[in-house]
Parts: sequence; structure tokens; C-alpha cells
Amino acid sequence: KVFIASTGVLSNAASVSFTQFDASKFDHYEFMLQHVKPVTDAQQLFGHASIDSGSNYDVTDGNYHHSDLVDATGFLLHRHTLGNAAGEYGISGTFHLLAPHNQSFTYGYSKGVHMATNSGVYGNGDVGQAEGAHLSANDVDAIQFKFGSGNITSGEIVMYGIANGS
Repeated sequence: KVFIASTGVLSNAASVSFTQFDASKFDHYEFMLQHVKPVTDAQQLFGHASIDSGSNYDVTDGNYHHSDLVDATGFLLHRHTLGNAAGEYGISGTFHLLAPHNQSFTYGYSKGVHMATNSGVYGNGDVGQAEGAHLSANDVDAIQFKFGSGNITSGEIVMYGIANGS
């Protein structure tokens, strides 16, 4: 695993994009999320794929499929909505993007945990992880993280590449 990039500390960002994909070096990518929290309460965090180096991101409903949501507008990073009240600290966890350079469906899955206002801890574990596919047979070469509505109030996302065997 090789460090590629970090957002640094986020503050009221509309979205976060990573365009540092390099198929000559990396087969897969891992994104570490630390306390990524929405401005707007009760939001889901999505990853949107790009096939043109980040000039456009696919947010078309139905272009992504998930095990429990047949049609979606992006990779779902957590099955539960995330809040912004006192005592809620956003999602921490990982998102894996698998073989995005292959011109076939690109798969992604995440494992994460967040604290809700009722002091309950909600997570995506090995059984409850959020998994999905981008249904475009194209080379994905950038990704954008964005809440369903509103900005990202705080947190950090770090990108790592999983080195290929060449």
C-alpha cells in the first residue's frame, strides 16, 4: 500500500475529488476516511466515478447497483445516514475501489463506523459492508466523494494505491 494523497482537514467542502489514478503502478485503491461529517443532517455519503480524469462525475440514478439498492447515484459508503448533531462525529473507515483501470464494471466496497445521537454505534462490518458496482464498461480514473445533500463540514480522506505486480 502506497500513500498517494490526502485532503488535509476538510472544512465546509462541497465535495472531494481524487484524480491521481495511475494504472501503470496501481491495481486497486483504498481511501481512509476519518470523521467525515455532513453539514446537513441525515445524509448518505457517495463515491462518484469519472471516466475522463475528473472533468465529469457519473451521478446518474441507475448507473450504480448495490446489494440492497438496485439503482443508485453513486457508490454508497455507509448503509446508514450520517448526522451532524452534537455527539455525532461522522464516518471513519475504508472504501476500496477494485481494478478501476479494467474496462469492465468497477467494484467498490466500504467498511465504516459512526456514532449516532442516541449513542448507538452503527457500522458496516464484514457482513454489513456497503458494496456496489459502477455499471459502465470504462476505465475509471478519478473519484469524487460527496454527501447526498449539503457539504462536508469536517473530516479527512486519504488515498492509497495498492501496487500492481508489474
